[in-house]
Amino acid sequence: PWHSASASGGGGREDFRMEEKVTELMRQAARQAILPRFRLLRAEDIEEKSPGETVTAADREAEALLTAGLQALLPGALVMGEEATSMQSQRRIDAAAASELWVVDPLDGTANFVAGSPIFAVMVALIRDGETVMSWMLDPLTDTLAFAKKGAGAYLDGQRVHAPQTPLALEQLRGAIFTRFLPPALKTHIEACQGHLAQVLPGMRCSGHEYPAIAQGRQNFVLFWRTEPWDHAPGALFMAEAGAHVARPDGSPYRPLDGGQGLLVADNLGNWNLLAQLLSDRTIG
Repeated sequence: PWHSASASGGGGREDFRMEEKVTELMRQAARQAILPRFRLLRAEDIEEKSPGETVTAADREAEALLTAGLQALLPGALVMGEEATSMQSQRRIDAAAASELWVVDPLDGTANFVAGSPIFAVMVALIRDGETVMSWMLDPLTDTLAFAKKGAGAYLDGQRVHAPQTPLALEQLRGAIFTRFLPPALKTHIEACQGHLAQVLPGMRCSGHEYPAIAQGRQNFVLFWRTEPWDHAPGALFMAEAGAHVARPDGSPYRPLDGGQGLLVADNLGNWNLLAQLLSDRTIG
């Protein structure tokens, strides 16, 4: 599916080989750890790692496979995997200081996977000096790959994608708002003013599907509050390279390791500004 002249951009053959090797690692993890368990999970394969947060044997095995493969691919780089990192603050500190860091979400959409829903993904990003430079999001069931490289564009199965740039009125915008982690006052405000939008979608509970949907024009925006790097570093780069606007709700830039909260992504800057105004204007509602 790759077209070397377009998908590898200006980084040359070495980066192109990296793209292919990471993609194959992800496909291997999906084949070996994830797909054989889809809709076949046993009770002992599932555990609750924190209230409302589930982890499965598929997550753990896929992360172990990806971690070993990525460490071999780029010796000296650290790997921040969701399952190994989420409970260990020291790993976060080490990762934030790393000059080269792999960020891995071995199974994005675990709750969907457990429920037998096909909306899940495998995600990897490469971060250099705090900035995401390459990212991969793989849908294991369809083998659809979303790839982005900083300065070289966003690609779906090797074809360059561009987010729609049409400015719309507020009442024409449709997208997802994830309210679970919102501060109570902001949640109340959003619930009061969401009637100004065309449609508020329930959200897919899988960033690896949510972000490409905006690039493909199937929705205009998404608002997250909790922004763990493994959930958002891959998609944020993909969206930025597709020409969408990605920023914290106050307009400040998103950096995956900054520990901030809130991420508003819209298909273009004009639509982003309308949404940001709606979120910030407490007189609306």
